[in-house]
Amino acid sequence: MRNPLSILACFVICIALVFFRINNSDLTAGHKPLKITEWDAFGYYMYLPAFCIYNDHKQLNWLDTIEKKYGVTGGNGWQALKQDNGNYVFKYLGGVALMQLPFFAAGHFVAQHSHYPPDGYSPPYQYALGFGIIFYSLLALLLLRTVLLRYFDDKVTAITLLLLCLASNYIQYAAVDSGQSHAYLFVLYAAILYTTIRWHEKPTLLFASLTGYVIGLATMTRPTEAIMLFIPLMWNTHTREAATAKWTMVKSNRSHLTGAMAGGLTGILPQLLYWKNTTGSFMFDVGSKWDFLNPHFRVLFGWEKGWFIYTPVTLLFVAGMFFIKKFPFRKSVLWFCLLNIYIIIGWHEWRYGGSYSTRALVQSYAVFALPLAAITNKLMLQRFRVLFLAAGVYLIAVNFFQIGQYNATILHYDDMNRQYYGAIYLNPQPTPADMSLLDTDEILKNEKDYKKTILFRSETNREIAFTAGGSDTIAVVQLQQIPYAETILKVEASLFAPGHLWQSFLHTEMTMKDSVKRNRVRLFSPISKDSLTNEYTSFMQIPIRADNGTVSVYISSSSDFKGTVKSVRVSLLQNKH
Repeated sequence: MRNPLSILACFVICIALVFFRINNSDLTAGHKPLKITEWDAFGYYMYLPAFCIYNDHKQLNWLDTIEKKYGVTGGNGWQALKQDNGNYVFKYLGGVALMQLPFFAAGHFVAQHSHYPPDGYSPPYQYALGFGIIFYSLLALLLLRTVLLRYFDDKVTAITLLLLCLASNYIQYAAVDSGQSHAYLFVLYAAILYTTIRWHEKPTLLFASLTGYVIGLATMTRPTEAIMLFIPLMWNTHTREAATAKWTMVKSNRSHLTGAMAGGLTGILPQLLYWKNTTGSFMFDVGSKWDFLNPHFRVLFGWEKGWFIYTPVTLLFVAGMFFIKKFPFRKSVLWFCLLNIYIIIGWHEWRYGGSYSTRALVQSYAVFALPLAAITNKLMLQRFRVLFLAAGVYLIAVNFFQIGQYNATILHYDDMNRQYYGAIYLNPQPTPADMSLLDTDEILKNEKDYKKTILFRSETNREIAFTAGGSDTIAVVQLQQIPYAETILKVEASLFAPGHLWQSFLHTEMTMKDSVKRNRVRLFSPISKDSLTNEYTSFMQIPIRADNGTVSVYISSSSDFKGTVKSVRVSLLQNKH
């Protein structure tokens, strides 16, 4: 077999995708039924049941029944917007649904010939979509492998593919949160690279038309992906001579431009017809706000979900751009990647919802594979290539571990910060004190160096209950004659709540003569479980002149709350040194 290592890499990646898909589904113990089509993914998918099953894409009379049965919208059905004409119009574009159609059809066939309801949301549909995207991923990897082998050897191609997919958040969005647009667009980016190369090698109307169609379909998926146009436009313009030859070839094949434009229109036409049918206009503003004059660089560097922080292999994606000068894709990659990053960091909703690292860049990894391969090729020729390979293995291992943390909500989807990330980094058993760092920056790492004095202790099972927005005090302590130097207050609580812990908090409030100091930690922390007894810990540095202050510990919730306080302990910690 020619180039066996890169073929093997493609299948290793797909095996990893299958592993993560199975590990995060009800095929393994303890998981809820698989639900690919929820939240954003529901918005992308809802075209298919609306058109193919219910024949109702304007009034959505079927949606309430589906929501009550499966709970897929995330609340309030915000994925569809009601217009002045009385029709609902889908907030998300239909490109993903078009690509999901074969797997939807397979799921529908199974549902019709089994005991599952053929309603578009029962398990056959979920599993068809969940594993169908892995087929698309294999197709994308094989296309991308073909592209990389044009310029790099088999070993470099294999390493590039492994780092690109296994050391990044691609796994999460191709195997777990796979109902969103990113993995589907990744296929289209691999396809545009392939059709662009084929046209430049031997211009044909077929590949010109396919190039246009892929751009149109990508735009029909996410409008900002229209910048994909820069890939074929700037290809083979890396030198003046190459650019002259390229534009001469374009002029001699002007009919191909018509074919490309026809292909692009074909790709986007279904969306235009849908808007015309539901709104009366071929265009519809789905609602986006941009901050291009004040881009959010925290998307790349922020501790919330920074691209370079949580998936550091992406530093190689960017560094590789300094090693592509001699390649025909140089200007394509530079123009596309830099403009793409600028657009991503310019969106007003810079958090992009819940995500592991920056999910909005995942689809463009196929393009970033080219500079990644260039720097990999360079490093593999150096004497420290063993160190590079070891670092690659480490990055893959860390990524696998963090994806496990992310899907257990230990690596939080929205509330990460520097201290908390440091506490959970490669930590298989984070403590309640580690969890407190999601909400406060006060922690004591070396408690053994401190003398502990218990100020308050209650071991009785005390039942508490209050209505939404209320609170219940579970401990009150008077502070007297506090030694000021490095004195820490520690609060520990053991709580049982049979209901939902969401938006419930354990508060510590220190009231002094002329000031109040507060902190709180969430009861719905990543290691807490509903209907179980959970442990909570928080620390508070006691400020100077806290004599005669009062410490109150209480529980609050934004919903009705019932529970049992198993124990509460408030302690004073003084540095022994």
